[in-house]
Amino acid sequence: MFADRAEIYIRSGKGGDGHVSFRREKYVPAGGPDGGDGGKGGDVIFEVDEGLNTLADFRYTRRFIAEDGENGSKKKCSGRDGKDLILKVPPGTVIIEVNTGKVVADMSGDNKREVVLKGGRGGKGNQHYATATMQAPKYAQPGQAAMEMTVRLELKVIADVGLVGFPNVGKSTLLSRVTNARPKIGNYHFTTTRPNLGVVDLEEGGGVVIADIPGLIEGASEGLGLGHEFLRHIERTKVIIHLVDAASTEGRDPIEDIRKINSELVSYNEQLGKLPQVIAANKLDVLYGDEKEEIIKKLKSTFEPEGYKVFPISAVSGEGVKELLYHVKAMLDQMDTSPVIFEKEFFPEELKDKSLPFEVWKEEDHVYVVEGPRIERMLGYTNLESEKGFVFFQNFMKENGILDQLEELGIQEGDTVRMYGLQFDYYK
Repeated sequence: MFADRAEIYIRSGKGGDGHVSFRREKYVPAGGPDGGDGGKGGDVIFEVDEGLNTLADFRYTRRFIAEDGENGSKKKCSGRDGKDLILKVPPGTVIIEVNTGKVVADMSGDNKREVVLKGGRGGKGNQHYATATMQAPKYAQPGQAAMEMTVRLELKVIADVGLVGFPNVGKSTLLSRVTNARPKIGNYHFTTTRPNLGVVDLEEGGGVVIADIPGLIEGASEGLGLGHEFLRHIERTKVIIHLVDAASTEGRDPIEDIRKINSELVSYNEQLGKLPQVIAANKLDVLYGDEKEEIIKKLKSTFEPEGYKVFPISAVSGEGVKELLYHVKAMLDQMDTSPVIFEKEFFPEELKDKSLPFEVWKEEDHVYVVEGPRIERMLGYTNLESEKGFVFFQNFMKENGILDQLEELGIQEGDTVRMYGLQFDYYK
């Protein structure tokens, strides 16, 4: 069974505690404190393994915990650092924080390795706290706590083109004809039970990666049929080839089929409705003469005014397939060639921020101040000069109730808000 989703619990290692001890040896006067430092906890790291194509490794094991750092010991001996936990995932895996649904990391493109949870810092031993007035400190620093969260792993295949359509319209047949893929093909619904990938090599060079998405049915976006399980795989594609049974071999109206499938795509994700799309009118090898011309004319007059170019093809005989592929390649050549990457939305550092305090107060007329450890930490890992960083900053202000507190203090549009040297005007 194709495993393209998994929910797992991950936890980094706790930092080892600093040690409290004193050197007491014969002939060593005033030995003093000699407690060693604790070791750092292990990180939780995700790495891309090009040899993997499913998330089957996470099907039965659901808890992954990095090693804790060792406590310090006497004679200034530091504890051993905990081992990092490295989790191998296939390319295209998106890591999502379960409670918020936000993207933690997208293991695609150049992102081959991501430290998702950092291990706790080791505590300092009492040797660091000796002063002229406190020569025998009886305390040491505890190790920093571990970080933990539950994440959902979703595999979204990386393909330039997605084949969509009702079951049994010929998607697998077309994929097998134009690529080296060998999908299972049968004359019954839901032959395809997992996305199949193939590479089209055109004569001018430059490959096109095509994904055959299992057949969609009406209600797929709500969980009906098999296709809804794989709708997420279309999200990375740049162009959609919409295959339709133009010959109506199963008694369905091809125009109505196209409308229904497009409706399912938009219901699942509005962005899918904005993707460039071409219509491949398939199974024309079973039509002849006027009947063939009539259905092609009807499809073109219906959809080409809406911006969907129609290509009459036969996946079995190969008729019209080359023209379709060259048109799709020309569309791709005009687009950004980099893969679709899902932006990072969740910063695990936020997990630590929740317990840190902050204050909001009115300093003078039209000037308000927001400060505190939580704010200071957030500014330390947020790049406000980037669009993504500024959006994150705005969400942080909203989700932590800072905007509500400012409004309670009477802030008005155009008033000034100050944060550790940063200054900006307030606008709703």
